Amino acid sequence: MNFTKNFLKSTTAIAIAISAQVVSAADEEAAAVFEEIIVLGTPGGSGLVKHDASFAITTMSADEMGMAGFKSTAEVFTLVPGVWAESSGGVAGANIDVRGLPGGGDAPFVTMSINGAPIYGTEMLSFFEQSSIFRVDETVASAEALRGGPNAVFSNGEPGVTLNFNLKKGGEETEGRIKYTGSDYDLQRFDAVISGPLGNGLYYMVGGYVQSSPGVRDAQFNSESGYQITAQLTKEFDNGEINVWTRVTDDHGQWYLPIALNTGNDLGTFSQLGNATRFRTLQVNANGDTEDFDFADGRGWDGTVSGVNANFDLGNGFELRDNMSYTQGDADTFGFVPDGSPITVGTLRASSGAATVSTLGGTTLSDGDYVQNYGHWVVKKDLESFTNDLSISKEVGGHSFTVGYYRASWSADDFWTIGNFTPVQNVANGDFLDSDVSCSDLADAGSGSGCWAFGINSAGDATADAFYIADSWQVTDDLRFDVGLRQEWLELNYILDAGPGYPDGVRDLAVNLNENDFAYTAAANYDISENLGVYVRYSDGFLFPHFDDVREGNLNVNGIQQLEGGVKYSGENFDLFATAFYNKNDSFSSVVGSEVAAAAFKTRSIGIEIDGSYSYEAFNLSVIATLQDAEITDSTTISDEGNDVLRQPRYLVRIAPSYDIEIGEATATIYGAAQFVGKRYGDNANTVELASYTKLDAGILVRTGSNLFFQIHADNLNDSHGITEGDPRNPSSPNGRPILGRSVKFSVGYDF
Repeated sequence: MNFTKNFLKSTTAIAIAISAQVVSAADEEAAAVFEEIIVLGTPGGSGLVKHDASFAITTMSADEMGMAGFKSTAEVFTLVPGVWAESSGGVAGANIDVRGLPGGGDAPFVTMSINGAPIYGTEMLSFFEQSSIFRVDETVASAEALRGGPNAVFSNGEPGVTLNFNLKKGGEETEGRIKYTGSDYDLQRFDAVISGPLGNGLYYMVGGYVQSSPGVRDAQFNSESGYQITAQLTKEFDNGEINVWTRVTDDHGQWYLPIALNTGNDLGTFSQLGNATRFRTLQVNANGDTEDFDFADGRGWDGTVSGVNANFDLGNGFELRDNMSYTQGDADTFGFVPDGSPITVGTLRASSGAATVSTLGGTTLSDGDYVQNYGHWVVKKDLESFTNDLSISKEVGGHSFTVGYYRASWSADDFWTIGNFTPVQNVANGDFLDSDVSCSDLADAGSGSGCWAFGINSAGDATADAFYIADSWQVTDDLRFDVGLRQEWLELNYILDAGPGYPDGVRDLAVNLNENDFAYTAAANYDISENLGVYVRYSDGFLFPHFDDVREGNLNVNGIQQLEGGVKYSGENFDLFATAFYNKNDSFSSVVGSEVAAAAFKTRSIGIEIDGSYSYEAFNLSVIATLQDAEITDSTTISDEGNDVLRQPRYLVRIAPSYDIEIGEATATIYGAAQFVGKRYGDNANTVELASYTKLDAGILVRTGSNLFFQIHADNLNDSHGITEGDPRNPSSPNGRPILGRSVKFSVGYDF
């Protein structure tokens, strides 16, 4: 409690000090107000100047994202305070947590959207989070991320964070870009985008990429490959605009999992999966039928996301808006997953009495070699989703009233066979052990393996209907009140066949769930000057159970209450958003699996987010920081009470300087970033400590007068082996998932 009180005092003092300092730091006439137009957090995506926002939002340009060198969509969150993204799993399958809200796997409080339309009806499912089905490329114009606040009321009612990507639009001039990217790990990628007019107020944009690489963790084959094509048509009318867009994606990458940290393997490049273990034949039903699976397919997305955005001025102060999305495709997972600890061959031989231990390929192992159980996990997931957000607004005096109707329907048909553990030599791309050694032999020798198998066939569908109303009341030129109310109804149907290592043809569960809940938000925004503003906001939102919650018997509606207060400043050289937050979660359940028991618990989190930048002539500096104290306040596991919420750091800081140098007609931007990640715990019991670490990136971007550009980007320049998680299925094992090792990418492109 002392830490919490002192922390609250400190963050309040910081906010007050910043306010006082920035008022006197800049000349009001010279200061520049934030000009970005944001759509998140506004009724129906109506749009608002960022400086006027009464909530915590971060905006990112295409150039900013390009210099961050993202290897996955989840890494976009490195530019967003208040969010902790574990992107060490590869191009898909991240774990993302928000403001101390409990997670521990996937992304239970994260929504992705395109042009303001959510891309799936619920936040996550087991083996699926929304960043898995979005790829950042040259068709993205900008991104914006909203934490808490009005999220709870508008669109899909997300109480955590919504990350929205705005696609590039065509204009009066034909323009485009082509770009080739290579790397020191043999990445081959080609990007292209072109946009322009078609006449009569009609404009187009089309672009995409094709890419292939073995990955930083080389699996001896091209484990990351795919393509994406995006197209958008924009039609302008005298009183409005319609956008129609679609994205076709077939892209996947190896799913990187926890590895043994104590066997001497290179933590930055190690991959247990390789040619020897790439294929596996598994039983798929009780009839004894088998299927061959190729684990080069990894984790990713083969499908489409399409949408329509419409905005019309109806006259007399009325505006009509509609944002629609339709998503359909396969988000499959093929993973090679550890089970228990590695042991030496000598230990195995002493336990089993074997004279020798050999690999399937015929290599005889020495007593000092390590062996470990790994399992081929197959999760085939067929997804479909439709969302639509229709709203109408009316200006009346100083009020802007909005009434909206949100409708979503979504489904997921799953086939799983997970577990399937078998012993392998614990070296990069190691082979299976000879068939006379089994998973249970390693378990008997003390590896801690469970040697289990589990499979399901399931089908779930759900619909959500919500009505919301909002009022933005400009009381004076400087003072504004914002309020929003939402009522939502959920109907969910779920059927399950849960067998042993495969579905057995027996219906084990059939559920029809009907729920409803109410959310609201209220805020006051005050402009102290043209450049300085403050706000305070309270929000009460909720999170409905999804299909996997129902499978595990968790039918609770999770309530989230959040209090925020912020300072925002935009000056000639200095911009700042600083937000203090306090939130409570009143009912969250986690089921990690295997030896880790289910737990239901409540949490509270208090913290401060800082999003600032400083520019002076050719020098630029951005700072993203989160300081938080997130605690379990009540739990079915009594000993967890008072512990830190698992896997979230108390501090997370990113400092990114850059400097522009004029070289004749060319401009070279030298840039870097240092990310400082605080200590975390890999479990609610706080017995698995994940040490703090620092990650350094650097690069140079050269733009020539002839529209050519060149870029070199070094990721994890210091080759940090920061551990983002332990082994969620067996916390006592010496397994963990480190970030990817040092890598270098280089690009050459042409703008026209």
